[in-house]
Amino acid sequence: MDIATLKALKPSEYEEAADGYRATGDMSSAAKDTIENQISAGIRNQLKGEAADAALRELKELGKNFHYIQTECALASTALNGFAYDMAAAKRKLEAALEDAEAAGCTVGADGSVSFPAGGKEVDGKVPEGGTVSPGTSSTDATANAIEQQAIHQHPNPNFGKAIGFANRIGDALKEATEADAKWAPKLRALKADDDLKVSDKDWSDVKSDQDGVAQAGKKYLDSLPQPPKDGSPKDNAAWWKGLGEEERAAWVSLRPDSVGKLDGLPTTVRDEANRIVLDETQARYQLELNSIPKPPANEWTYIHGGGGWASKVHTDEWMDWYKKYGERYDHLTKSLQGMNSIQERFDSTGTATDKDHKGLPEAYLLGFDAEGNGRAIVANGNPDTARHQAVYVPGTTSNLSNIDGNIDRMTSTWRVATDEADGQPVSTITWLGYDAPQDIVKDSPFRHYADDGAPAFNRFLDGLEASHTGETPPHRTVIGHSYGTTLVGSAADHGTLNADDVITAGSPGVTVPKAEQLDVPKGHVWNEEADGDVVPDIGRFGHGGTDWDGPWTVPSDERFGAKQMTTDTEGHSGYWDEGSDSLLNQALVVAGHGEDAELKEPTPTWKYTR
Repeated sequence: MDIATLKALKPSEYEEAADGYRATGDMSSAAKDTIENQISAGIRNQLKGEAADAALRELKELGKNFHYIQTECALASTALNGFAYDMAAAKRKLEAALEDAEAAGCTVGADGSVSFPAGGKEVDGKVPEGGTVSPGTSSTDATANAIEQQAIHQHPNPNFGKAIGFANRIGDALKEATEADAKWAPKLRALKADDDLKVSDKDWSDVKSDQDGVAQAGKKYLDSLPQPPKDGSPKDNAAWWKGLGEEERAAWVSLRPDSVGKLDGLPTTVRDEANRIVLDETQARYQLELNSIPKPPANEWTYIHGGGGWASKVHTDEWMDWYKKYGERYDHLTKSLQGMNSIQERFDSTGTATDKDHKGLPEAYLLGFDAEGNGRAIVANGNPDTARHQAVYVPGTTSNLSNIDGNIDRMTSTWRVATDEADGQPVSTITWLGYDAPQDIVKDSPFRHYADDGAPAFNRFLDGLEASHTGETPPHRTVIGHSYGTTLVGSAADHGTLNADDVITAGSPGVTVPKAEQLDVPKGHVWNEEADGDVVPDIGRFGHGGTDWDGPWTVPSDERFGAKQMTTDTEGHSGYWDEGSDSLLNQALVVAGHGEDAELKEPTPTWKYTR
């Protein structure tokens, strides 16, 4: 790049173009939200039949297109701002060098050469003549730099050294601009979408590649922005976000959606936007990888006949060879995609009503997502930032991304009933699978380290709900734990402060603390449900429930614990959220702030273990 080109370049024009792309992305986001949460939701709520189903399918694809446009426009905006930042820095260096050269009486040629005037002490009666030095760049080599300095010191005209400095500064600026141009050109070209009308898995997979490319090229630009607080509290995170400008916010979401989506304390809409980008990218990438793996052999099983006419069913050699090579990854991809599809199904259910007496489901928000390992997801029904009543549900043993659908369903049921009981006040119910739950009832669930490891993240999440809430009145917050999820809730209270007003435990094997008052909520605001046929609370008396009345882990079902025992009309360990049940209604009443109306069991004689 030459001097004239860099002098004529106007970084502000690229910043204006970036603003245009960001505005286009914002319009696409608004169009997507309108399609998903108004038009499609209205159809689901009011219309049935093949025509409605067909319209919903087309609207879903249109919404995906707008989401893709939103994401790519945000990347283009950030890339243009990054390019403008780099070029502006180079231009400032050039202009400063030209100004200093002129002030020193030097003249800069179009090619970057610097002519310097005569000057210095007379030699043989003459003042040393001026001259011209060619453009260069500052040397990073110690030997070359030493040689240059020696030449400057030996030259009789002191203006020679000044000219060398100006020429190097000009060369540095031109080199920096040339490198920025070469760096950004392919990144910007890569943001061009294909010319079909379908947003494919490959398109979304390319988004991740685009993000990595822009992030790599724009490192200086991103480093120049206010950085999120290191290990910051939710309040710190919220303050950081509030202090950012629109351009800075867009840059962080477009380049670091995985980081932004995890920051407790940020607005729900921001975390949702970031996590949905990660979800769509991951879903596309996983699907493409799954498609590349050979399908498992159809002849998975065979029989080996032994003596006495018995036959053993075993995997075929062909299937075993396939599984050794692909099986573990195939299972992870398949199960993870199953969970991602379940999350998408919840998004696609917005507006759906179970019957004419119930409101359609509110918009869903994705407050956390990670497909690695067993997977994690945090899904909210309704915006918790504007809700008067919040409920956060922690599932238990065997919970993972692949079976998130059942846990999401429990909170949609809770939302429907709690909304009916909330006197018109907004309700948000959240499924919090933000920890690695034990996956094996026998081998894993007896140990509390799963709860202890996940408790700090749960406390941060609750504090984040407090920090991001925008209502004039602080929200009423209920924590609901099921099975081992109650153990995590207890550990959160045991190792921090549980930011809640009510706690509900259902089918609890023990909460790691011996008394209800140690769960950090006002007296009389710990509620428990134990259904007929649910053996987990009894088992808990020998695990997380301890073996002695004065032991440290008394289960909430024991009267001595001090929880209010709500009636249940469901059976077993998994029926507490059955539609139309008193078990669900009692929980919903607590969530809606009407715990006084929940039906309680009559006190029963204390159970006691005897040897």
